[in-house]
Amino acid sequence: MFPLYDENPTRITPYFTYGLIGMNIVVFLHEISLSNAQQLSQFFNQYAVVPQQLTTNWSEEWITLFTSQFLHGGWWHLISNMVFLWVFGNNIEDRLGHAKYLIFYLACGALAALCQWFIGMNSEIPSLGASGAISGVLGAYIIRFPHAKVMTLVFLGIFITTIRVPALVIIGLFVVQNIISGLATLQTAANMTVQTGGVAYWAHIGGFAFGIILAPLFGLFRRD
Repeated sequence: MFPLYDENPTRITPYFTYGLIGMNIVVFLHEISLSNAQQLSQFFNQYAVVPQQLTTNWSEEWITLFTSQFLHGGWWHLISNMVFLWVFGNNIEDRLGHAKYLIFYLACGALAALCQWFIGMNSEIPSLGASGAISGVLGAYIIRFPHAKVMTLVFLGIFITTIRVPALVIIGLFVVQNIISGLATLQTAANMTVQTGGVAYWAHIGGFAFGIILAPLFGLFRRD
């Protein structure tokens, strides 16, 4: 299931959501402009979260908890993240306000990266992507707009169709999938290396949990 748009109007123009999408695209275009794999690897080692480096040199590496949120490993990684941010981010920015939304987004992303770091503190593989921050947005959305309808692209074998489903369903399935996959690969994640790689399921889970916790503190349920 892949979201296309939600039927949940906003009262503001979500400038920061648009800005975050734009920044992610610009950074990715820079990534693909690098001339060779060695330059890209150096770029990731400098700006992504490398757990081993964060463990041994926190005072210098903490900034990567934020810079890593604007890096992506490929076109599908970028597109899928940006579609989720496009569909669900505008309503959370509407409820929190522009400045609080940006702080909330970056905080969820940093805390999500720390969750993945905790699972494999000695891993040498760079951890990167906006997924942790966007998972925080999904956590806020599911508790504020659980019944909002989302037009969703559904793949049924060779058949493709669209259906309207509550946000609770599509976000809930995303979370359940990540919990199952995260538990199934827990040992692998703890021993992740440059050669093995993998999906940062625990960043997704952590970002979602912190989104649920932090969003009400930022005013998600405030009265107008």
